[in-house]
Amino acid sequence: MKRLLATLALLAGLPIAQAAGFDYQLAPRQIAPATWVLEGAREDFSFANGGRIVNTAFVVTDAGVVVIDSGPSRQYGEQTVAAIGRITDKPVIKVWITHHHPDHFLGNQAFARKTLGALARTITDIESDGKGFNENMYRLVGDAMRDTEVVVPTEALTPGTVDIGGHRFELLALDGHTAGDLAVLDHTTGVLFAGDLVFHERTPTTPHATIARWLKSLDMLEALPFKHIVPGHGPAAADAAPIRQTRDYLKWLDGLLTQSAAAGLDMTEVMRLPLPKIFRQLAVIDAEFPRSVSHLYPAAEEAALNDSSPRRKP
Repeated sequence: MKRLLATLALLAGLPIAQAAGFDYQLAPRQIAPATWVLEGAREDFSFANGGRIVNTAFVVTDAGVVVIDSGPSRQYGEQTVAAIGRITDKPVIKVWITHHHPDHFLGNQAFARKTLGALARTITDIESDGKGFNENMYRLVGDAMRDTEVVVPTEALTPGTVDIGGHRFELLALDGHTAGDLAVLDHTTGVLFAGDLVFHERTPTTPHATIARWLKSLDMLEALPFKHIVPGHGPAAADAAPIRQTRDYLKWLDGLLTQSAAAGLDMTEVMRLPLPKIFRQLAVIDAEFPRSVSHLYPAAEEAALNDSSPRRKP
């Protein structure tokens, strides 16, 4: 029967691998006691990676497993559950979504709805933008999104501390990358799950960014007593280097856009400006920098125009 199905697939011109779904090859890496990270590729979305460009994580507590972000698709979420099952037989009791970008929440289907939590603003943004994000992800990564649908978190998280199975988690309600950015500090292990407020060796994305507020959030994160940091994208670290790298890039980007607008450059001219050597090393810089210009430059131009407008007399 297997040989017959394979023959029929070949005759139909269909890849046999589709029958098994997309394999994300998730390999949990332990970075601290009871704490594992599923590290994403430092790439842009593609059919080849299925959207696995995000870091997700889980903490095994005495009461059950706490998951940080569910990933980019139903299949990713299901394979996360399977990966957790290779580490522990404890159930998943919490899934905390750091923000509303699609690679962080479209794996929600794999988890019981009662376990899904996010900041209230994130819930609102998933309700309004989730369907469009999901449809766009199908175009970006193809069959890896098969059967993925938007599942909105049911629990609105509030800032503060919560004790779960011998771990003391601090939930921080921040913003800047989006209007609602959740960061989680596990005081028991010293691991800070920073979401997309922090990127490491990968260019930050800015479709919903407010840089001034983002920089304030980074200052708050750096002041926390963490021992390890898990960025939203890029390798985990045992120091504040990812925070500083993200801050340096955002300050440079903001300054460049402000100066370019004051000089009267148009958007295409800004996109062609040479990049500093220190940032040339960042993954996907050639794609993300022009995107950031398109996201942020209109506001910089408006601010420059307002600054140059004659002031009205009182």
